[in-house]
Amino acid sequence: MTLDRVRIILVEPSGPMNVGSVARVMKNFGFHHLVLVNPQCDPLSLEALHMAVHAKDILQSSQTVATLPEALRGCQRAIATTARVRDWGTPMENPRVALPWLLENPQHSAALIFGREDRGLSNEELNYAQRFVRIPTSSTYPSLNLATAVSLCCYELAIFNTENQENTESEQLIASKNVSDDLASLDVVETYYQELKSLLLKIGYLYAHTSSSRMEKFRQLYNRARLQTKEVAMLRGILRQVEWAIGNLHNREKS
Repeated sequence: MTLDRVRIILVEPSGPMNVGSVARVMKNFGFHHLVLVNPQCDPLSLEALHMAVHAKDILQSSQTVATLPEALRGCQRAIATTARVRDWGTPMENPRVALPWLLENPQHSAALIFGREDRGLSNEELNYAQRFVRIPTSSTYPSLNLATAVSLCCYELAIFNTENQENTESEQLIASKNVSDDLASLDVVETYYQELKSLLLKIGYLYAHTSSSRMEKFRQLYNRARLQTKEVAMLRGILRQVEWAIGNLHNREKS
């Protein structure tokens, strides 16, 4: 099942009843992988288990990690949800338009990221996603309950998945070959970002006090490019060569 490859990631959820409700919604629509980033509540509390009803197994099998990059490890695609309109190069998209992208390549894991109940995701956390969705709510009261937001997104994905089930196995194989199934996993790209930041600090292009905001621009640029594994390898090779050249230059100056 394609939906089995999608992780539902909750960043620092604070309400056990919300977490339990999310588990129930996930099971309603056929999702099984729940990842909690630094949860501020006990996902196995009586409140959470009560709200999960027949989805207690989702809570019991959920994964708890300390950071968002850990939650995304092994994922090739990630979409983050946000209620705020941001002046970014990457546009906010309608869930119905953007979410099916997570299912285009069933051979690789994908992630759907939700933020805190009270303030959503930070700009830094949003940078780990490649696309962004905003559920079209009323401008007078745009904030949604966490479980409601998860249910709307899971519904859209389930509908898309059901409508495409009539494809034959051979048609799905052909379709999967037509998409960029060599898209670099997010942890591989993150390693490149850290190496790039280190080099740019070393040569003085970045400064420690502004490095986060400047690296944000690089992340946005590369997210739009949808880097493939071989392209990331090429970029990391360039960094290594530059590092070697700098070290070799210093050695010659000393001699």
